[in-house]
Amino acid sequence: MPILRSLRRSPGFAVTSILILGLGIGLATAVFSVAHTMLIRPLPVRDQDRIIALWGENQARTFLNFPLQIRHAREFARQTRTLETTAFFAYEGSWISPVRDGDRLIPLALAYVSGNYFSMLGARPLVGRALQLEDDVVGADPVVVLSHAAWQRDFGGDASVLGRRVELHVTGMRYRVVGVMPPGLDYPRGADLWSPIVPAFAKRGALEDGDVALIGRLRPGVSPSAVRDELSVFFRREPYSRWGGTVTAVATSFSRLVTGEVRPAVLIFSFATALLLLITCINVANLVLVRGLSRGRELTVRAALGAQRSRLVLHLLGENAVLALAGGGLGVLVARGAVEAFGAFAPVGLPRVGPIGIDGTALAAALAIALGALLLFGLLPAVASSRVDLLATLRSGLRQGGSRGGRRVAEGLVTAQVVLAVVVLAAAGLLGRSLLKLEHAELSFEPSRLLIGDLTIRIDALEGRARQVALLDQITEAVRAVHGVVAVSPVNAVPFSGSGGWDGRPSVVGQSEQDSQGNPMLNMEIVTPDYFRVFEMPVLRGRGFSDADREGAPKVIMLSESAARYFWPQGDAIGKRMFMVGNDTASVIGIVRDTRYRELKTARASIYYPFAQSPFPFAPTSLSIRTALPATELIPQLTRALGAVDPSVAVVRLAPFGRYLEAQLAQPRFNALLLGVFAVGAVALAAVGLFGVMAQMVKQRSRELGVRMALGATATNVRAIVLWRGLTIAGVGVGVGIAGALLANRMLRAMLYGVGPSDGVTLLLVGGLILAVAAVATGIPARAGSRLDPAATLRVEE
Repeated sequence: MPILRSLRRSPGFAVTSILILGLGIGLATAVFSVAHTMLIRPLPVRDQDRIIALWGENQARTFLNFPLQIRHAREFARQTRTLETTAFFAYEGSWISPVRDGDRLIPLALAYVSGNYFSMLGARPLVGRALQLEDDVVGADPVVVLSHAAWQRDFGGDASVLGRRVELHVTGMRYRVVGVMPPGLDYPRGADLWSPIVPAFAKRGALEDGDVALIGRLRPGVSPSAVRDELSVFFRREPYSRWGGTVTAVATSFSRLVTGEVRPAVLIFSFATALLLLITCINVANLVLVRGLSRGRELTVRAALGAQRSRLVLHLLGENAVLALAGGGLGVLVARGAVEAFGAFAPVGLPRVGPIGIDGTALAAALAIALGALLLFGLLPAVASSRVDLLATLRSGLRQGGSRGGRRVAEGLVTAQVVLAVVVLAAAGLLGRSLLKLEHAELSFEPSRLLIGDLTIRIDALEGRARQVALLDQITEAVRAVHGVVAVSPVNAVPFSGSGGWDGRPSVVGQSEQDSQGNPMLNMEIVTPDYFRVFEMPVLRGRGFSDADREGAPKVIMLSESAARYFWPQGDAIGKRMFMVGNDTASVIGIVRDTRYRELKTARASIYYPFAQSPFPFAPTSLSIRTALPATELIPQLTRALGAVDPSVAVVRLAPFGRYLEAQLAQPRFNALLLGVFAVGAVALAAVGLFGVMAQMVKQRSRELGVRMALGATATNVRAIVLWRGLTIAGVGVGVGIAGALLANRMLRAMLYGVGPSDGVTLLLVGGLILAVAAVATGIPARAGSRLDPAATLRVEE
């Protein structure tokens, strides 16, 4: 075929174009596959757009995910005119709760849901049956349904698991497995198994006042705002004064609940990929245009022999179509590898990663992207190259240098590439600087040689404060007895649980009720005297807790610095009294620094209670352990020691604090890495484009440069001419690109820490790096131009 013969005559051009297109189309296809699976592909439920989750928040937004007591949730379900059906799930969502299967103790994430939960969702079980209304009554046979992931991971995908009894350690209840749900359904987020809510709440005596969240199906034609307004009115009628402030409703779509915070990141990466694909098309368009400029004589001869312009355009488009299809085929292979790499490096807990792959939809997307790329890089160059001036070209003889207008178009395309590269590189730079600041965030405590133990304790072993204190004393003494342990203290929650621990809004004795409503929400930490030794947190003022701070002794508390400053900005907090729960008061005896134990990005204000005087009926079931030896060396001994304390105690996980820290950094690192890959690709493509244009410029202006050298210009002068032109192109691109980055980087605001979207240092570094790369890309053609032989150049017929 003439088209293939034409491309074979320019193998370097063809191979380079196909490789560039393969990279751009492949990455675009991979990101499309990720975005489609995470954000667009339907969930295994019926009419997912009509499913909505409901909860509340107070006006100050200091308390989010506000639950309803189950009796109020039932009342709202009876009253609602906006929801077709309503279901409930426990406010806690899903939490790790060991399940005993024979001799195995399996840590699984359990969610309590109402009996109509799956029927409301319209989710059909893969194996067995789903939960039913008759399962969700007092006295019903306890049953559970497994997620597909847990069934495969922990039960080997064995269908004989149906009918098997498993024991939930925390309650001692034995549940019969009745079904397995389809892949992709694990809400509340990460749930491994679901159990009816009423039998569980009856076991803990919370049939009326247990906290739940609402989830329902909208009636046809009803908007989310309508149900939100209806629930807000309900909140104003019901007695929610226990939480303080006015509560308003929040309505969130089910699909957004499942994808969570990943949606903004996916959209940002999709935008970055679109820019990279555009750079790819501009680069190839430039190659095609430059090749077209050098083919003026060939096309003129075709025209002289009678070829119509439309036939020339079709011939050139045919060549470009071959390049696009070959690049698309290579892109599918690149996309497959990119998707596999994405799955391998994706942070644990990223939703819907498992189903991501190159399927029929992705292949169709690759074809569409290839055709779109063809239009972007192929059409205009084909039309431009087909414009031939027969007489002018034949008069020019054998040498065809291309028009000045063509060179300007090529330079304009390179400038556009630089602009887009600056935008992508600036975004990657901001994420990189943000990651560095996050990695070096001041925790306010020493994280090395610190172990966190996540325990589950049977409910009946924690009935009454005396039993709680006695059991936790046993646990801490068993841990202290292990060689290498320096100190141990219970803690409310595992690290970086956010508001997953206990929070409250304390008030000062003498403060009016109205003023106290404006007090901040504080972390409420229930600790023992060793807590501050474990975390190596010095007491800044006053004293720490001691064993004397027990039941019957004067009640005491400690505050973090920011909490003390808020309540007593002008005075000393030591000795002041605060309300604990109800009318109980306690004296402030010590001040410590704010910590980042709950949240890495924010040092939250905290209030500390000695466990023996805790006003709360619950006991902390996590442990913080300071070791003298490397933390991982003690895990086997500690696991054995804790297992021997009491049959009611089960170890969910023992892990170094650093593992929790790494988990927090995994998503920011992944974001920075992914955008960094795009940025490297964008800069490399821009450099290739600039190199190609400058090399062509040197070739086209070789006679001019030869004349200059014959008239006395030095090699340095020639290099300066070429370098100045290349750096001018890059400089214009950098200036426009920084302006574009200032606008585009606003999308990154939620992903940044310690730097702003318009961070000057980052933009300065990006501009300098692009100019340095441009200098290298231009320097090679500049050096070639400075080595021209003036005599040989002038002998060539123009």
